[in-house]
Amino acid sequence: MDSYKKNNSKLKKYIPFVKTIAEMFGKKCEVLIHDFSNPQHSIVAIENGHVTGRKIGDPITDLALSVWKKNGYENKKIDRIVNYKTKSKDGKILKSSTVFIRNNQKKIIGCICINYDITVDLMFHKVMDEFCTTVDLDKEKSEKGIETFTSDVNEVLKNIIQEAVEKIGKPIPLMQKEDKLMVAKIADEKGAFLIKGAIAQLAKEINVSRFTIYNYLEEIKVSK
Repeated sequence: MDSYKKNNSKLKKYIPFVKTIAEMFGKKCEVLIHDFSNPQHSIVAIENGHVTGRKIGDPITDLALSVWKKNGYENKKIDRIVNYKTKSKDGKILKSSTVFIRNNQKKIIGCICINYDITVDLMFHKVMDEFCTTVDLDKEKSEKGIETFTSDVNEVLKNIIQEAVEKIGKPIPLMQKEDKLMVAKIADEKGAFLIKGAIAQLAKEINVSRFTIYNYLEEIKVSK
């Protein structure tokens, strides 16, 4: 069982739920609490952290950051995402669910996450499927819903920026001003600038000054 640091998080009342779920489903089930008041070190409680290799004090994920930025998931602003596929840094396939927690002002302040390692189960399912059917199992499956689990908040930012650059579809040296502005806009929509140091990191990644990023953000703000 992972330890719990003494903290003043408003979410500590949910810790018994974390312990109970983890004990019920066993060592393959990671359960944790993110406190969004400190995104660089948002994990305030965790059980079975070996599933994704994380610990107390590790940062928010890119998915949670995006939902926090939008104050809800997708257009309906729902508070639960259930049974979506994720992958750990070391390649484990996980079945994940997240419940977002709101304060009295209806603002999201954190979440409870459950990540269950189904790698072995999928392998067994594949064997049985091959044995019982003639379906082509080598077809590509959608990776929609993949979430990044990491102990380094800079890696969360890097993944957000990389995804934004890939959406533009141009090498950074060939990007024009409007392309780099769009990279900043996509990063902003995903909540990147809620993390300290994001402006400097984005400036470095797309080869512009921090002042230029501030100008981009002003343009984005005006256009909303």
